Amino acid sequence: MDITYKINTKLDAKDISFVFKESGIKRPYSDLERLERMFNNSNLIISAWEGEKLVGLARSITDFSYCCYLSDLAVVLEYQNKGIGKELIDLTKKNIGEEVALILLASPKAMDYYPHIGFKKLDNAFRIPRTK
Repeated sequence: MDITYKINTKLDAKDISFVFKESGIKRPYSDLERLERMFNNSNLIISAWEGEKLVGLARSITDFSYCCYLSDLAVVLEYQNKGIGKELIDLTKKNIGEEVALILLASPKAMDYYPHIGFKKLDNAFRIPRTK
């Protein structure tokens, strides 16, 4: 399997939808317009490709100076457990630099994954959930 990674390549909403749907991540994959807005308004997108097929992505919002919110990390199920998610995070870290803290909200299913790849669990976070 030959996976290539791209930084800030424009992604098609249908490809994004495919990755979200096939990864099991809970995202509005049937709302292509919303997916397009989500990605157009993000400023760091790392994508993983097998040939012309999008198989993984990491979408972040950052100031490149102090903090970076990793909003989406998704890898198509058949490509999981092959190091693609870890590489997407490593490339995100490389692109934001050492001054920037990488922050994310994990789904309950992923709580054991993130500490395994270097994240520290925090107890001091808050959120106001979306209503739609």
